[in-house]
Amino acid sequence: MSSPDPQVRATRNPPPATVRRPVVAVTGAATGAGELLTRRLAASEEIKQVIAIDERRGEVPEAEWHLLDVRDPLIAGKLRGVDVVVHLALDLDLESDAAARTAYNVRGTQTVLTAAAAAGVHRVVLCTSAMVYGALPDNDVPLAEDAELRATADATGVGDLLEIERLGRRAPRAHPGLNVTVARPTVLVGGTDTALTRYFESPRLLVVAGSRPTWQFCHMDDLVSALECAALEKVEGEFVVGCDGWLEQEEIEELSGIRRMELPSAVALGAASRLHRLGLTPSPAGDLAYTMHPWVVSGSRLHDAGWRPRYTNEEVLAELLDEVAGRHTVAGRRLGRKDATTLGAAGATVALVGTAALVRRARKARRRI
Repeated sequence: MSSPDPQVRATRNPPPATVRRPVVAVTGAATGAGELLTRRLAASEEIKQVIAIDERRGEVPEAEWHLLDVRDPLIAGKLRGVDVVVHLALDLDLESDAAARTAYNVRGTQTVLTAAAAAGVHRVVLCTSAMVYGALPDNDVPLAEDAELRATADATGVGDLLEIERLGRRAPRAHPGLNVTVARPTVLVGGTDTALTRYFESPRLLVVAGSRPTWQFCHMDDLVSALECAALEKVEGEFVVGCDGWLEQEEIEELSGIRRMELPSAVALGAASRLHRLGLTPSPAGDLAYTMHPWVVSGSRLHDAGWRPRYTNEEVLAELLDEVAGRHTVAGRRLGRKDATTLGAAGATVALVGTAALVRRARKARRRI
């Protein structure tokens, strides 16, 4: 692992007396990235106070806790005197009901932006994903950070992220004086469960024939470090957080020791679509695009601010493989150990596809009666 980045070192030394220390509020502060950021900011000499907002109290006693849903307009009263809000209260759980997930993510972001403006907050930091650029066969490698966002709502949660980005762009026009910064992490690793991390739980890595996958990871610690930079206003606008460079699929297979299972595009996409439609897998067919086409991005804005990732792609992949060891997933669906051992990779895939086909035939038969 490389040495700590400049932003990490900076937080360990008291700032000059002339520097104004901000009050920072974190939503979603009890779990995940929110908890890690709350803990980090609470320990920083550059931060005056941390306001932690969640539906339950977390484990950072140094923060001032307020327990409420981010969709509650009463949040405006909790933000008075706050300089920066980092909004991390998002539901991106694969198993969540899609409509409920969208309602929470979009309404929560709308409420936080409106409440921040009403409370006189200077800046809101949002966190989406580099997935908003879209995974397309004609993408540049790497994409420029200011490249057009060409994603669609076909992949899990990406529609929500695109709407959050839209709300972020519109907020300064609707609320003059409010600045919005957006962090876009690449494939996030570190206590996460996504369609992309589940890809590495399979006994074989599914590769669609004719595709050219590229992988760029982001360690959770690096995301939290970058969010701290944004809270301290060391970086502005929209920026990507991730490891330097990327890994080709062949490198992934060599480093992981997991062999590929190659399928024609029509077979892979058709099966994924049917399985999801029938409720047999949590991942829609759109998730496959992010394992088929390149979507790596050059993170120049953070670099210009002096930030550097602590982790390499190789190191993050190794940690991911340790995290998922013992889990068994096929087509995004978790299997029990007994199922995985009995069926094997190809057998499990055939079983899932066969089950989907049987359900389809049964439904057709019912319609004919």
